Amino acid sequence: MPISEKSSSGNNNNNKRLVVKKLFAKQQHEGFGAVVRRSIGRFELRYFDPFLVLDEFSVSAPSGFPDHPHRGFETVTYMLEGEILHEDCEGHKGVIREGGLQWMTAGKGIVHSEMPSSNANGITHNKGLQLWINLSAKHKLVEPSYQEMESKDIAESEKDGVRVRVIAGEWNGVKSSICTRTPTMYLDFTLSPGSRISQPIPLHWNAFVYVLQGQGHFGDAKSQHLAATSHHLLILGLGGDRLEAWNNSDSGLPLRFILVGGEPIGEPMVQFGPFVMNTQEEIDETIDDFENFTNGFEKARHWKSQAASALGLF
Repeated sequence: MPISEKSSSGNNNNNKRLVVKKLFAKQQHEGFGAVVRRSIGRFELRYFDPFLVLDEFSVSAPSGFPDHPHRGFETVTYMLEGEILHEDCEGHKGVIREGGLQWMTAGKGIVHSEMPSSNANGITHNKGLQLWINLSAKHKLVEPSYQEMESKDIAESEKDGVRVRVIAGEWNGVKSSICTRTPTMYLDFTLSPGSRISQPIPLHWNAFVYVLQGQGHFGDAKSQHLAATSHHLLILGLGGDRLEAWNNSDSGLPLRFILVGGEPIGEPMVQFGPFVMNTQEEIDETIDDFENFTNGFEKARHWKSQAASALGLF
């Protein structure tokens, strides 16, 4: 459900979004030897409609995320450093390289793996973000699909010490070509020392900030504001139409963070690990489908990823 912020203003159109919750993403182990910093999808914040999980992950061969299923939502993988090899039971295979993006709609079902690619080019550290976005009931059982972009194809803009990579949505007239089934904005900001932004956010959308580098202030410079450093998630309250953020750190270092917003779905949500549906009955059906290789999981019966097989994981 949306986390709200009380305001005394009428339509609130001139108000800033304030930070109502701050979380530090601690390290935890996931997959096969991988390390993630999970901020959404943990005990303190199970679900922030429509966002299910946000992981900042770090993997080095031979660790990774071997063969596993999904149903009912989308995964957005954004590489910050290194590269990840992706394979699935439908025969799709590719590499997500540094600065690149994969927007995967799992829909009715997919089994895939995400493992570090060959280290032939000297890559030893592979870091990125993975965001899970819920789908509405009408989209949960669509056919799986992908939108993939190399770093050079992601829309960028730079002005007054602010550099923005537009993953989804738009900034200052620069638009992403990514199509989002659940209306979503995903912006990667880098602010040089002394610079600031005032970024519009649709009034009724839920939104958050995740800090990747440096230290910044978020909120309203004239009233409440909050300082945050790397690995902190900031939940923005409702009641305003924009985020103000600025880099006034005396360290001389840039501030880098993502701003993500989405239209709440407002439907019942039941999650069982990598399966996200609307009812427990649908979750039970999904488990049966996966175990019996039916209704979307047929091609997973005899499939094993090359990367995981090479490591002797199966």
